[in-house]
Amino acid sequence: MKRFVFTALAVAAVLTACEKPVINETGVTDENGQPIEDVTQDVKKFTFTMKGDFSDKWKTTRGYLQADGKDLTDVWVLDYQDGVLIQQLHQGDNTADDFGKPTMNLKYGIHHIYFIASRGSDPDLNVIKKTITWSKVLDTFYKDYEVNVVSSSNGNRAVTLDRVVSRLRLTITDAVTAGTDRIVITPATWYYGINYVTGEPAGAKTDSDVALTINASDAGKTGLQVNLFGISSADEWQTDVTVSSRKVDDIFGSATLKDVPFRANRITEYSGPLFGTIGELEMSLNTTWDSSYEGTW
Repeated sequence: MKRFVFTALAVAAVLTACEKPVINETGVTDENGQPIEDVTQDVKKFTFTMKGDFSDKWKTTRGYLQADGKDLTDVWVLDYQDGVLIQQLHQGDNTADDFGKPTMNLKYGIHHIYFIASRGSDPDLNVIKKTITWSKVLDTFYKDYEVNVVSSSNGNRAVTLDRVVSRLRLTITDAVTAGTDRIVITPATWYYGINYVTGEPAGAKTDSDVALTINASDAGKTGLQVNLFGISSADEWQTDVTVSSRKVDDIFGSATLKDVPFRANRITEYSGPLFGTIGELEMSLNTTWDSSYEGTW
């Protein structure tokens, strides 16, 4: 289920022409619900092409965005002026021709436009708290884009979004015990949402179990991998994580990971035994670097 909270202040008319006046509701109404004071403002049509650490594929009848071979499912665009939400757009059909290529009519002046693209489950947009949260976090990208709209503005813009999730990858080195139906990961703190104005993690949960299903066909396998995504900041942060292998109420084994480091756009990898043992997993390194920073002196 997708739930959305809408603001009372919105653009009263959306125009398809490039530059035409629009009547903006001030939010003050008479007893009939009509605006007491109308303000005529000019607008300009903008089309944003979203780019980032994902591939964009455009076909004649279908447009979609992918990250690591997985289709993103939702795009949000939230337009703010002077800290006030003016308009918002949600694209929830990733088979639509314009998915990832939204169009908006922007009033003249300075805007902060917040872009979010994700494939997380059950997104909940709350414009009062300025957050989007998910029941299950998956790959997610974000950008705070500032634009000053004037009559001569170029209405075609490419916007590069940055990944705002961290990924915990666990590799189980011993054989999966027959009957195991799930691996349970319990972070001491985990973030299920983002504040789309600041770009910082939101929706924190503490000691909340995340159960990952294990198939019967995995019995006896070694090297089983499980992954958990969470919203992260660009600055590194740490939390403890408990991992256990289970069947119904039976626990076959568990491990405790202390001070696990996370930051956005990085995979944190641990490996070790998880069946018939209680101990600690070992940390290994993901040696794939983020893009380098280049400067001059």
